[in-house]
Amino acid sequence: MAGRRGGFAASFLNNNRNKRSVTLNLKDPRGLEAALRLCEGADVFVQNFRPGVAERLGLGEPAIRAVRSDIIYASIAGFGFEGDWAGKPVYDPLVQALSGLASVQGGADIARPRLVRTILPDKVTAIQASQAITAALFARTQTGQGSHLTLSMLDTVVAFLWSSDMAGYTFIGDEAAPDEGAQAQSFVELIYQTKDSWMAVSAHTDSTWSGLSAAVGRPDWLKDPRFSSVALREINKPERLALTQEALLQDTTVNWMTRLTAKDVPCAPVLTRAEMYSHPQVTANHTILELDHPQAGRIRQARAPARFSASPIASPRPARRLGEDTRAVLHEAGYSAYDIDTLIRSGVATDVQESIE
Repeated sequence: MAGRRGGFAASFLNNNRNKRSVTLNLKDPRGLEAALRLCEGADVFVQNFRPGVAERLGLGEPAIRAVRSDIIYASIAGFGFEGDWAGKPVYDPLVQALSGLASVQGGADIARPRLVRTILPDKVTAIQASQAITAALFARTQTGQGSHLTLSMLDTVVAFLWSSDMAGYTFIGDEAAPDEGAQAQSFVELIYQTKDSWMAVSAHTDSTWSGLSAAVGRPDWLKDPRFSSVALREINKPERLALTQEALLQDTTVNWMTRLTAKDVPCAPVLTRAEMYSHPQVTANHTILELDHPQAGRIRQARAPARFSASPIASPRPARRLGEDTRAVLHEAGYSAYDIDTLIRSGVATDVQESIE
């Protein structure tokens, strides 16, 4: 991928920090044996091959559970584990399309679909898997038994959308019309153009609508019967949005931030990526770390968002080169130096130092 330095892509650095790297040829019986031996001391085994592939490789649940009976075995699929789509190849845009997310992003079912311009299903599924694995580990402390966790990207995104974007399809027999209930329509009011840039303003409640009216110098809005309640402001949304946009064009984002904040109206500037990581609030949160990577040099990364008072997290360990920990990890699994050398010489395992030489 683009953005390489010192042999590392930026995405690799971000996704593989705090991990050790072992490379094994799973199609060689000796490589499979090594993988199974590593599982003897593992709490969780995660695989995201297409359904059936892990079993063909010899790493299905029965094989893993034979060496660690209480392990949490997590299987992640794209479209699911049954049905005609289970075996299809999957990438993030395909899940956005099938889940309805692209339609939601387009603004209405009858509008042109749009992709969310980041790999949202990939990321949401990873977060969901982490939460589910944590729950399974906690359940094991209560029961002493492991479990097989299955999770699909499609199911994850459908659940992600259902609480709000699919609300119009909750009541059976009273489904939303094709042009209703889309996220882009209901959220269009949150982004406005100002005299010099863009900002987000959210004035849904009576108090925030009153604050917005005062901040822009339009007290007459409070007497307008079209906007006298939350429900009426939603029904008359086009007129409300037009009036708000017209008002916000009269001043700069910085000035509106001051005026709206004084009236306790939720607001924020729309930042570019280059502006975001140096914003004062991001700095106050200590969200971004600057680190030295042994090969890639000075890098910038986001901290893990969750903080734990009982176990403060130090700076993340840098991403390792592929196979950089093969020798150390196989040694911990009980392999002798001679056996490790044999595996590496035969190509069953790789060692990054020897690969470089």
